[in-house]
Amino acid sequence: MSRAGAELSILFSPGCVQLLQEEVLVQGPKVLVTGATGLLGRAVCREFQAGGWTVVGTGYRRARPRFLYCDLTDEDGVRRLLHQFKPDLIVHCAAERRPDVVERLADATVQLNVNATGTLAKEAALCGALLLYISTDYVFDGRNPPYGEDDAPNPLNMYGRSKLEGEREVLRHCPGSVILRVPVLFGEVESVAESAVTSLWLKVQEGTEDSCLLDHCYQRFPTDTRDVAAVCRKLAERAKQPPPSVYLQDPSIRGIFHFSGKEQMTKYEMAVAMAQAFNLPSNHLIPLTEQPAGSAPRPINCQLNCSRLELLNLSVQPKPFMSAITDCLWPFTPDKRWRQTVFH
Repeated sequence: MSRAGAELSILFSPGCVQLLQEEVLVQGPKVLVTGATGLLGRAVCREFQAGGWTVVGTGYRRARPRFLYCDLTDEDGVRRLLHQFKPDLIVHCAAERRPDVVERLADATVQLNVNATGTLAKEAALCGALLLYISTDYVFDGRNPPYGEDDAPNPLNMYGRSKLEGEREVLRHCPGSVILRVPVLFGEVESVAESAVTSLWLKVQEGTEDSCLLDHCYQRFPTDTRDVAAVCRKLAERAKQPPPSVYLQDPSIRGIFHFSGKEQMTKYEMAVAMAQAFNLPSNHLIPLTEQPAGSAPRPINCQLNCSRLELLNLSVQPKPFMSAITDCLWPFTPDKRWRQTVFH
């Protein structure tokens, strides 16, 4: 996965990874991406590769060729990985992000979302790497949006609490780090179930045979992973402006930032937009305006104020939902020629 003339060979052994750099000269800065096999991690890897960075991505359950297997809860393994690769930047995407799963697997979630984040923060501080931690709008309770970076968090569920504790670990152990809070994400998926947004495609495709109830209560701001990845790279490149002989951090790029899509939509509205994008019927989609029982509590509206990024000219213009979701879903249409015909 590395670029700029540096080839990395990977040796696997239980619980750890050894990297051997086969060329001495590395042209670009080095970034380690955790959760590189996941929805956001894949987009982050592509973005940094395109920008000329040397990229190494780690995975766990879905580790595969060109990604490193790494158990982030193994402190010794993480320490070896960072000391051998010596990254300039760590983008920490790995997390358990499914709120209902988190409620069932609280201990495992704390291990990954909190303890492993603390380990990365400690080791990033020791090796001098900039740590960019991906957090969530679920750190807020959704009662008084929009939320700025300095507003007091008050998470409603275990997922939000675990990510907030992860933020605190980052700031405690590596004060020069960057935290980027984002809302619900979608992007290029391996299956439509990979994102809470693209999973709505299954409901859209049910057609008119059965009515389908969809949430029309919780306000969300679906955000394209390509846009988030671009913001990550802009933050990293602004933070690490290399003077002629050393690599120093811009002191204005530290602490908490927000980034979000601008279109406010419920799941019902997202599904209707998908149907319109593909000229499919939507009259079987029924808006449900009551909060569902039996699941982890969610905030009604935790819209993020993204002005800090914008004032520093580090934001990007979010892609319109209709065109972005079309990019994601066309491979899952019955006729794979759809994209060629619709864009001509």
